[in-house]
Amino acid sequence: MILPRYHVADSSIRGAGQGLFLDETVTAGRVITAPDGIDSTFRHAEIAASPELSAQFHASARWFEDYYTLSPDWPDECYINHSFTPNGLWHLGFVFALAELPAGTEITVDYRHLLPPGQAEDFVDSVTGETIRGLSWSESLASSTHALARLLDATHS
Repeated sequence: MILPRYHVADSSIRGAGQGLFLDETVTAGRVITAPDGIDSTFRHAEIAASPELSAQFHASARWFEDYYTLSPDWPDECYINHSFTPNGLWHLGFVFALAELPAGTEITVDYRHLLPPGQAEDFVDSVTGETIRGLSWSESLASSTHALARLLDATHS
């Protein structure tokens, strides 16, 4: 579920296709997206062992540990694009605004949190040209937890 008003339009990120843009200002620390309508999660090994599930892996996101969701219906949250310097923080399926984001801002997150550990994305980062490779669960959880704590401390100071 996407909480602020938004629209999907051509991305400002080279090669990204469509992007998700805010229609209103969002304050730092506010939740932009929250999990909803999740019918099931799958372990990575289950997906890899099933031709039907693995055919949908391009529409997956890691939620926690080794558990992924598949969204072949492509909800609008899927239009959030990657950046190594994102304006949204992915943490356990939520996306938080890392700063005050004015209307018109395209939302980005670091895809390394959504990929299986060590798996490379099919494309490279548009700014750096670097490979986007999934973090381990412990790296992802530690870095997103620390970033969220710093964000919440800054917004409540």
